[in-house]
Amino acid sequence: MTQPTDIRRDTALRLAASGVPVLPLRAGKVPFGNCHACARNACGGRPNMKHAGACTCPRPCHAWAAATTDLIALHSPEWAGAWREAAAVAYHPGGAGLTVVDLDDAAAVAWARETLPVTRTVESTRGEHWIYEGVMQSSNAVRSGVDIKSSMAYARWLGPGTGNMTALPDVVRALVVKEPTVRPAPQVLTVPAGGGECRHRTPTYLERGITMAEQRITEARRAIHTTVYRTFLAVLSTHGRCGCLTDAHVARLFTAAQAKGESPRHCTDAWTNARIRLGL
Repeated sequence: MTQPTDIRRDTALRLAASGVPVLPLRAGKVPFGNCHACARNACGGRPNMKHAGACTCPRPCHAWAAATTDLIALHSPEWAGAWREAAAVAYHPGGAGLTVVDLDDAAAVAWARETLPVTRTVESTRGEHWIYEGVMQSSNAVRSGVDIKSSMAYARWLGPGTGNMTALPDVVRALVVKEPTVRPAPQVLTVPAGGGECRHRTPTYLERGITMAEQRITEARRAIHTTVYRTFLAVLSTHGRCGCLTDAHVARLFTAAQAKGESPRHCTDAWTNARIRLGL
Protein backbone atom coordinates (compact mmCIF):
# COMPACT_ATOMS: atom_id res chain seq x y z
CA MET A 1 0.00 0.00 0.00
CA THR A 2 1.29 3.43 -0.88
CA GLN A 3 1.95 5.45 2.26
CA PRO A 4 0.90 9.13 2.67
CA THR A 5 4.58 10.01 3.02
CA ASP A 6 5.33 8.49 -0.40
CA ILE A 7 2.36 10.30 -1.96
CA ARG A 8 3.52 13.66 -0.61
CA ARG A 9 7.11 13.11 -1.67
CA ASP A 10 6.04 11.92 -5.12
CA THR A 11 3.86 15.03 -5.47
CA ALA A 12 6.81 17.21 -4.47
CA LEU A 13 9.12 15.47 -6.94
CA ARG A 14 6.60 15.90 -9.76
CA LEU A 15 6.25 19.61 -8.99
CA ALA A 16 10.01 20.10 -8.73
CA ALA A 17 10.52 18.39 -12.07
CA SER A 18 8.14 20.93 -13.62
CA GLY A 19 10.10 23.85 -12.15
CA VAL A 20 8.06 24.54 -9.00
CA PRO A 21 10.22 24.88 -5.82
CA VAL A 22 8.74 22.70 -3.05
CA LEU A 23 9.14 22.00 0.66
CA PRO A 24 7.44 19.75 3.24
CA LEU A 25 5.12 21.09 5.94
CA ARG A 26 4.77 19.53 9.36
CA ALA A 27 1.63 19.19 11.50
CA GLY A 28 -0.14 22.51 11.70
CA LYS A 29 0.75 23.14 8.04
CA VAL A 30 3.88 25.09 8.95
CA PRO A 31 7.50 24.59 7.82
CA PHE A 32 9.92 22.46 9.77
CA GLY A 33 12.08 24.29 12.29
CA ASN A 34 15.73 25.09 11.63
CA CYS A 35 18.40 22.60 12.53
CA HIS A 36 20.80 23.34 15.42
CA ALA A 37 23.33 25.01 13.13
CA CYS A 38 20.68 27.32 11.63
CA ALA A 39 18.71 28.01 14.81
CA ARG A 40 17.96 31.69 15.39
CA ASN A 41 19.59 32.36 12.03
CA ALA A 42 23.02 31.70 13.49
CA CYS A 43 24.16 30.59 10.02
CA GLY A 44 23.42 34.02 8.59
CA GLY A 45 20.45 32.89 6.50
CA ARG A 46 20.18 31.67 2.94
CA PRO A 47 21.43 33.77 0.01
CA ASN A 48 17.91 34.24 -1.40
CA MET A 49 16.39 35.66 1.80
CA LYS A 50 15.67 39.34 2.44
CA HIS A 51 18.94 39.62 4.31
CA ALA A 52 21.27 37.51 2.19
CA GLY A 53 23.52 35.01 3.92
CA ALA A 54 25.88 32.26 2.95
CA CYS A 55 24.02 29.29 4.45
CA THR A 56 24.18 26.12 2.36
CA CYS A 57 22.52 23.83 4.90
CA PRO A 58 21.36 20.64 3.13
CA ARG A 59 18.30 20.33 5.41
CA PRO A 60 14.89 21.97 4.85
CA CYS A 61 15.71 24.96 7.07
CA HIS A 62 14.58 28.59 6.70
CA ALA A 63 10.96 27.88 5.71
CA TRP A 64 10.08 29.18 2.21
CA ALA A 65 13.77 29.80 1.46
CA ALA A 66 14.38 26.05 1.64
CA ALA A 67 11.99 25.37 -1.25
CA THR A 68 13.90 23.74 -4.08
CA THR A 69 13.62 22.03 -7.44
CA ASP A 70 16.80 20.04 -6.76
CA LEU A 71 15.72 16.40 -7.09
CA ILE A 72 18.90 15.21 -5.40
CA ALA A 73 18.17 17.33 -2.32
CA LEU A 74 14.56 16.15 -2.23
CA HIS A 75 15.75 12.53 -2.29
CA SER A 76 18.55 13.14 0.23
CA PRO A 77 18.83 11.66 3.76
CA GLU A 78 18.76 15.20 5.17
CA TRP A 79 15.20 15.63 3.85
CA ALA A 80 14.06 12.05 4.54
CA GLY A 81 13.06 12.73 8.16
CA ALA A 82 10.99 15.72 7.14
CA TRP A 83 9.15 13.68 4.51
CA ARG A 84 8.37 10.97 7.09
CA GLU A 85 6.71 13.59 9.32
CA ALA A 86 5.26 15.76 6.57
CA ALA A 87 1.58 16.62 6.82
CA ALA A 88 1.45 18.49 3.51
CA VAL A 89 3.46 19.80 0.57
CA ALA A 90 4.06 23.50 0.03
CA TYR A 91 5.63 25.50 -2.76
CA HIS A 92 7.27 28.89 -3.23
CA PRO A 93 4.99 30.80 -5.65
CA GLY A 94 7.53 33.55 -6.38
CA GLY A 95 10.15 30.94 -7.25
CA ALA A 96 7.76 29.53 -9.83
CA GLY A 97 6.95 32.98 -11.24
CA LEU A 98 3.50 33.00 -9.64
CA THR A 99 1.37 34.97 -7.19
CA VAL A 100 -1.34 33.37 -5.06
CA VAL A 101 -4.28 35.44 -3.80
CA ASP A 102 -5.29 33.41 -0.75
CA LEU A 103 -9.00 33.93 -0.04
CA ASP A 104 -9.80 32.64 3.44
CA ASP A 105 -13.60 32.80 3.55
CA ALA A 106 -16.75 33.09 1.48
CA ALA A 107 -16.83 36.90 1.75
CA ALA A 108 -13.29 37.15 0.37
CA VAL A 109 -14.16 34.80 -2.50
CA ALA A 110 -17.23 36.91 -3.32
CA TRP A 111 -15.08 40.06 -3.34
CA ALA A 112 -12.57 38.43 -5.70
CA ARG A 113 -15.29 37.33 -8.11
CA GLU A 114 -16.60 40.89 -8.27
CA THR A 115 -13.21 42.62 -8.42
CA LEU A 116 -10.38 40.50 -9.84
CA PRO A 117 -9.76 39.17 -13.35
CA VAL A 118 -10.66 35.52 -13.75
CA THR A 119 -7.70 33.16 -13.47
CA ARG A 120 -6.85 29.63 -12.35
CA THR A 121 -8.51 28.79 -9.02
CA VAL A 122 -7.90 26.08 -6.46
CA GLU A 123 -10.31 25.20 -3.67
CA SER A 124 -8.86 25.48 -0.16
CA THR A 125 -10.15 24.37 3.22
CA ARG A 126 -12.00 27.64 3.85
CA GLY A 127 -12.01 29.42 0.50
CA GLU A 128 -9.97 29.51 -2.69
CA HIS A 129 -6.50 30.26 -4.07
CA TRP A 130 -6.48 32.47 -7.17
CA ILE A 131 -3.21 32.00 -9.06
CA TYR A 132 -1.75 34.61 -11.39
CA GLU A 133 1.34 34.55 -13.58
CA GLY A 134 3.82 37.11 -12.25
CA VAL A 135 5.73 37.90 -9.06
CA MET A 136 5.13 40.62 -6.47
CA GLN A 137 5.67 41.46 -2.82
CA SER A 138 3.89 39.15 -0.38
CA SER A 139 1.66 40.58 2.32
CA ASN A 140 -0.89 39.19 4.76
CA ALA A 141 -4.28 40.71 5.53
CA VAL A 142 -4.28 43.15 2.63
CA ARG A 143 -8.02 43.20 3.26
CA SER A 144 -10.34 41.05 5.34
CA GLY A 145 -9.66 37.38 4.57
CA VAL A 146 -7.14 38.08 1.80
CA ASP A 147 -3.40 37.29 1.83
CA ILE A 148 -0.92 37.72 -1.03
CA LYS A 149 1.67 34.94 -1.36
CA SER A 150 4.43 35.35 -3.92
CA SER A 151 8.02 36.39 -3.15
CA MET A 152 9.41 35.31 0.22
CA ALA A 153 6.35 33.20 1.07
CA TYR A 154 5.02 29.67 0.70
CA ALA A 155 1.59 28.33 -0.20
CA ARG A 156 0.15 24.90 0.41
CA TRP A 157 -0.11 22.72 -2.69
CA LEU A 158 -3.80 21.88 -3.03
CA GLY A 159 -3.81 20.61 -6.59
CA PRO A 160 -3.48 22.07 -10.08
CA GLY A 161 -6.81 23.92 -9.96
CA THR A 162 -9.11 24.79 -12.84
CA GLY A 163 -9.21 27.53 -15.44
CA ASN A 164 -6.60 29.38 -17.45
CA MET A 165 -3.93 31.32 -15.61
CA THR A 166 -3.84 35.03 -16.45
CA ALA A 167 -1.22 37.72 -15.98
CA LEU A 168 -0.90 39.36 -12.58
CA PRO A 169 -3.17 42.45 -12.72
CA ASP A 170 -2.50 45.91 -11.30
CA VAL A 171 -5.51 45.62 -9.01
CA VAL A 172 -3.71 42.83 -7.13
CA ARG A 173 -0.38 44.67 -7.04
CA ALA A 174 -2.15 47.72 -5.62
CA LEU A 175 -3.40 45.73 -2.64
CA VAL A 176 0.02 45.89 -0.96
CA VAL A 177 0.65 49.61 -1.58
CA LYS A 178 0.75 51.45 1.72
CA GLU A 179 -0.34 55.02 2.27
CA PRO A 180 0.55 57.22 5.22
CA THR A 181 -1.39 56.14 8.27
CA VAL A 182 -4.52 58.18 8.71
CA ARG A 183 -4.20 60.30 11.83
CA PRO A 184 -7.34 60.78 13.91
CA ALA A 185 -9.55 63.10 11.92
CA PRO A 186 -13.15 63.17 10.78
CA GLN A 187 -13.54 61.17 7.60
CA VAL A 188 -15.72 63.58 5.68
CA LEU A 189 -16.06 63.61 1.93
CA THR A 190 -16.98 67.26 1.54
CA VAL A 191 -14.42 70.00 1.04
CA PRO A 192 -14.25 73.36 2.84
CA ALA A 193 -16.94 75.82 1.89
CA GLY A 194 -15.68 78.71 -0.20
CA GLY A 195 -16.35 82.35 0.44
CA GLY A 196 -15.50 84.37 -2.61
CA GLU A 197 -14.77 84.40 -6.29
CA CYS A 198 -11.75 82.65 -7.73
CA ARG A 199 -10.65 81.50 -11.14
CA HIS A 200 -11.48 77.89 -10.27
CA ARG A 201 -15.13 78.75 -10.25
CA THR A 202 -14.94 79.16 -14.01
CA PRO A 203 -16.98 76.10 -15.12
CA THR A 204 -14.59 75.22 -17.95
CA TYR A 205 -11.48 75.36 -15.72
CA LEU A 206 -12.95 73.21 -12.97
CA GLU A 207 -14.56 70.73 -15.36
CA ARG A 208 -11.28 70.25 -17.21
CA GLY A 209 -9.48 69.57 -13.94
CA ILE A 210 -11.97 66.95 -12.77
CA THR A 211 -12.07 65.30 -16.19
CA MET A 212 -8.27 65.07 -16.28
CA ALA A 213 -8.27 63.53 -12.80
CA GLU A 214 -10.84 60.93 -13.83
CA GLN A 215 -8.79 60.13 -16.92
CA ARG A 216 -5.58 59.76 -14.93
CA ILE A 217 -7.24 57.19 -12.66
CA THR A 218 -8.99 55.35 -15.51
CA GLU A 219 -5.81 55.02 -17.59
CA ALA A 220 -3.58 53.85 -14.73
CA ARG A 221 -1.91 50.54 -15.55
CA ARG A 222 -0.30 49.74 -12.19
CA ALA A 223 -0.21 50.79 -8.54
CA ILE A 224 -3.85 51.89 -8.72
CA HIS A 225 -4.04 52.66 -5.01
CA THR A 226 -1.07 55.02 -5.21
CA THR A 227 -2.40 56.65 -8.38
CA VAL A 228 -5.76 57.33 -6.72
CA TYR A 229 -4.10 58.88 -3.67
CA ARG A 230 -1.80 61.10 -5.73
CA THR A 231 -4.66 62.18 -7.99
CA PHE A 232 -6.79 63.11 -5.00
CA LEU A 233 -3.82 65.02 -3.59
CA ALA A 234 -3.38 66.95 -6.87
CA VAL A 235 -7.07 67.84 -7.08
CA LEU A 236 -7.18 69.06 -3.49
CA SER A 237 -3.97 71.06 -3.84
CA THR A 238 -5.58 73.00 -6.70
CA HIS A 239 -9.23 73.16 -5.72
CA GLY A 240 -9.38 72.20 -2.06
CA ARG A 241 -8.90 75.53 -0.31
CA CYS A 242 -11.34 77.78 -2.13
CA GLY A 243 -14.46 75.66 -1.82
CA CYS A 244 -14.93 75.07 -5.54
CA LEU A 245 -15.32 71.32 -5.21
CA THR A 246 -18.76 69.92 -4.54
CA ASP A 247 -19.90 66.52 -3.36
CA ALA A 248 -20.78 65.76 -6.98
CA HIS A 249 -17.16 66.36 -8.03
CA VAL A 250 -15.87 64.12 -5.25
CA ALA A 251 -18.39 61.42 -6.20
CA ARG A 252 -17.07 61.45 -9.77
CA LEU A 253 -13.52 60.84 -8.52
CA PHE A 254 -14.67 58.04 -6.20
CA THR A 255 -16.62 56.43 -9.04
CA ALA A 256 -13.54 56.43 -11.28
CA ALA A 257 -11.43 54.91 -8.49
CA GLN A 258 -13.97 52.20 -7.68
CA ALA A 259 -14.21 51.29 -11.36
CA LYS A 260 -10.49 50.41 -11.13
CA GLY A 261 -11.09 48.14 -8.13
CA GLU A 262 -10.75 50.50 -5.17
CA SER A 263 -13.18 49.93 -2.30
CA PRO A 264 -15.26 52.77 -0.86
CA ARG A 265 -13.19 52.54 2.34
CA HIS A 266 -9.91 52.90 0.44
CA CYS A 267 -11.31 55.88 -1.44
CA THR A 268 -12.32 57.54 1.80
CA ASP A 269 -8.92 56.82 3.37
CA ALA A 270 -7.07 58.19 0.33
CA TRP A 271 -9.20 61.36 0.34
CA THR A 272 -8.69 61.86 4.08
CA ASN A 273 -4.95 61.24 3.81
CA ALA A 274 -4.67 63.80 1.04
CA ARG A 275 -6.59 66.40 3.06
CA ILE A 276 -4.41 65.79 6.10
CA ARG A 277 -1.26 66.03 3.98
CA LEU A 278 -2.40 69.47 2.78
CA GLY A 279 -3.68 70.61 6.16
CA LEU A 280 -7.29 70.91 5.00
